[in-house]
Amino acid sequence: MLWETVRLAVQAIFRNGLRSFLTVLGIVIGVGAVIAMVTVGQGSTEQVTSDVEKLGSNMLMVLPGQDAMEGGALGSPPPMFSTRMNDLLEEQMPIIDVSAPMSTTRGRVIFGNENRRTDVIGTDNRYFTAARWELARGRLFDATELKSGKAVCVIGESVRKQLFGSSDPIGEEVRIKTLSCEIIGLTRSKGASTFGSDQDDFIIMPLRTFQGRIAGNTDVNLMIVAVRQGVDTDRAKAEIEAAMRDLRRIGAGEEDDFTVMDMKQLATMLSGITDILTGLLSAVAAVSLLVGGIGIMNIMLVSVTERTREIGIRLAIGAQARQVLLQFLVEAIILSLFGGLIGIAVGLGFGLLGAHLLAIPFRPDPGIILLAFGFSAAIGMIFGYFPARRAARLNPIDALRHE
Repeated sequence: MLWETVRLAVQAIFRNGLRSFLTVLGIVIGVGAVIAMVTVGQGSTEQVTSDVEKLGSNMLMVLPGQDAMEGGALGSPPPMFSTRMNDLLEEQMPIIDVSAPMSTTRGRVIFGNENRRTDVIGTDNRYFTAARWELARGRLFDATELKSGKAVCVIGESVRKQLFGSSDPIGEEVRIKTLSCEIIGLTRSKGASTFGSDQDDFIIMPLRTFQGRIAGNTDVNLMIVAVRQGVDTDRAKAEIEAAMRDLRRIGAGEEDDFTVMDMKQLATMLSGITDILTGLLSAVAAVSLLVGGIGIMNIMLVSVTERTREIGIRLAIGAQARQVLLQFLVEAIILSLFGGLIGIAVGLGFGLLGAHLLAIPFRPDPGIILLAFGFSAAIGMIFGYFPARRAARLNPIDALRHE
């Protein structure tokens, strides 16, 4: 009996194929959007974690000012760091493997007829160790170049492609503002980050060169600290904060005018943002499921009206009301399940496309897929029940008289 009911329901659905497809379109969009959003969101979260791990789980960043995300007050700019402060921090703390001073700005780098706007970084060789940069060609700065502030630089792969194409940049000179800088090294490519930013888009020069020829000051606006292997970063963070308070002469009860950020903290923050955005987008997409359910109920009510005479004949020749109810309820459930299956395929397809375009891992969640499919079935059952009950309660005499 159940199989016969399913067969009749399928026949009724395919008699009006286009109408049935348009009916389930809301379910398809809802299920597909939820699966695609969650898949891309989970891939982004995994990529964020992977990117941070590439930088090193033992890396900390020390920045001037308080972290606004943790309630830091906004006011006058905090005093910058100095090279001496960075060196003292490294010398006084055995837990630190290396601490690299760093200053940055945006600038246009020019070679011949080609130019590119990029990050200009002033630092020393400790930066390459702390940030885990490897050279593809050339060399790092020597002691004389660092001390004298000679105009030499190391460039990233994106700058090389833009300015030099396939040719070797080592030994060539590029211009940044009025400074002509000889290229002595090329870093190995790291590619795009999770959010699409180019990690290879930079030019690095000795800190003294940057301060004297680019910035016009002696400020250091960031220190990258790599703690020794085996040292807990939470402990290292607390000790560095205490040391920085001494170096900055911050009295008891006074707020820090600096922030020590753990890369694990950064990963957690970025993953949290990704999860929130994924949740919001998925919630919006889930509304389409409700809209699809309303569409199913609407079409089933139309179907009951169109088939009133058929229902009357079935009731008149002995069909029970529960059999009529079951037939229309099965039709609604099949419609929603059909939409759910198409939605799963569409969602996985768009999730795969999104992962490819964003260069993130493709990580579909079986739990979310089953949940979305089950929810689509529930939508069909809930929104199909009222039209089915209406069909089952028709008076056979009135139904036979219906034109």
